[in-house]
Amino acid sequence: MGKILCLLLFFLISVVARPQSRPSTASSQVKIIDTAFNMPELGRTRRIWIYIPADASATKRYPVLYMHDGQNLFDNRTSYAGEWGIDEFLDTVSLPKCIVVGIDNGAGKRINELSPYDMEKYGKGEGPAYCAFIVKTLKPYIDKNYPALRGRTNTWIGGSSLGGLISFYALLQYPKVFGSAAVFSPSFWIAPKIYDEAKQKGKKLRASIYFYAGKHESESMAPDMLKMFEIIRRFRKVRTTAVIREEGKHNEEAWRKEFPFYYKWQMGRK
Repeated sequence: MGKILCLLLFFLISVVARPQSRPSTASSQVKIIDTAFNMPELGRTRRIWIYIPADASATKRYPVLYMHDGQNLFDNRTSYAGEWGIDEFLDTVSLPKCIVVGIDNGAGKRINELSPYDMEKYGKGEGPAYCAFIVKTLKPYIDKNYPALRGRTNTWIGGSSLGGLISFYALLQYPKVFGSAAVFSPSFWIAPKIYDEAKQKGKKLRASIYFYAGKHESESMAPDMLKMFEIIRRFRKVRTTAVIREEGKHNEEAWRKEFPFYYKWQMGRK
């Protein structure tokens, strides 16, 4: 029951609580690509954000990290429970930079879009179409119009909760496209079939996977994550780690704190 309440609370907050009176905190490196970017795979549109490093030039190119729940990544004005501060972190960290593309969640469609399989309680799982949108529509657009490095090792994906689930699923479905995933507080419980899919498809992965969970999330969050970690770590071409924070909760504040650890790990730093 705890994990269902946690997901419903996260969903209700994401749909209802969107104060617009707060000042914007997005850095000058953050832009809106489009407020209604076409998603032909899903038959709808979506606001898309992009962070481009300040040292970008005509000749310099960067890895690209695709992230979900774009409302929460850069701007306190659009976030519903605090922003991740990804732009402030990348603006100031002394590490190689990357481009970050943020995809707004679908509000009332969020659970469906970020779920890989059909659900008895919530209906159709649109995760396959959502992942196809990223790979077949959004990524080609980014590659064409921005200083993006191409190839699997330079294409990453990440998110939290259902965003962590769909990031891991995207890695399984497109192992030649994505070479890294930030899997924060993944809602594996809503998609139990993903364990068998990981066992079947894990041997095709050539990727880095960062798993994170907090001890103050649902009772099954950390055990579910560790179960997946144990499956994935057996595949010799996967570089992975699993982190459980004693104080971690299922919220934006916890994920904001964890992102720098993921990024330093991804960049091969401690």
